[in-house]
Amino acid sequence: MIVVIGVGWIFSLAYNDPGILYIAVAFSLIMNLVAYWKSDSIALTLARAHEAQHDQYKDLYHTVENLCITAGIPMPKIYVIDDASVNAFATGRNPKHATVAVTTGLLARLDKTELEGVIAHELSHVRNYDTLLSTVVVILVGFISIISNIFMRSTLFRGRSDRNNQNSIFMLIGVITAILAPIAAVLIQLAISRKREFLADASGALLTRYPEGLASALEKISADRPLVSAQGATAHLYFVNPFKADGGGEKKVSFMAKLFMTHPPIEERIKALRQMA
Repeated sequence: MIVVIGVGWIFSLAYNDPGILYIAVAFSLIMNLVAYWKSDSIALTLARAHEAQHDQYKDLYHTVENLCITAGIPMPKIYVIDDASVNAFATGRNPKHATVAVTTGLLARLDKTELEGVIAHELSHVRNYDTLLSTVVVILVGFISIISNIFMRSTLFRGRSDRNNQNSIFMLIGVITAILAPIAAVLIQLAISRKREFLADASGALLTRYPEGLASALEKISADRPLVSAQGATAHLYFVNPFKADGGGEKKVSFMAKLFMTHPPIEERIKALRQMA
């Protein structure tokens, strides 16, 4: 809220119009409320997931149930995505309202220890409240991008006389903010996502007491096919990048490339896990 109000305040000064600030605050409140209460259902809809039936997915249910008992968290809802790609994600505002979704490809291609590693990773996101944090950051990034785009378009299409009547200093600050704020917001989102993935890997390995299971799952996934239902807005939620493997195998990833990755390079995650063994 502080960031959104600050950006709205700068733009309201640039146009000398306090109404912009009021609109920014009201719009951000609505978006945050919707995201807090409905983020899980929105993510599941975008992923084309459907609720898993216990009789059809008994092994999956028992794996999730056993790990939840070990982690000391409530049993989440379980969803399945009909896709041959190996992936999974967790969503929900807190452990009492959490959902774990896995692809059919993950269930078909991973063995028991690898499946446990992936599920433990996703449950760690739930226990660490990463799912709520991810939602907040996505809303922040999306909102800043929207108001920055509106500001830039309105600046371009306003008449010259209108521009001359504006406070030139605040107008310049507003333009700079409109250009840099979305970039900074995206970098913050991606940096947080990468850090939380490392934390979830470590927490998941501690939960199963077998880091090699998760490391082996990552190796299988590293050269996997993209997820058909992948969406840019929810890419950071997944166990690995749903569009393609992030630096899998022996491929070296540059520093600049890492800045714009939703997940840490897979080889770095595997290395960190095997150092825990």
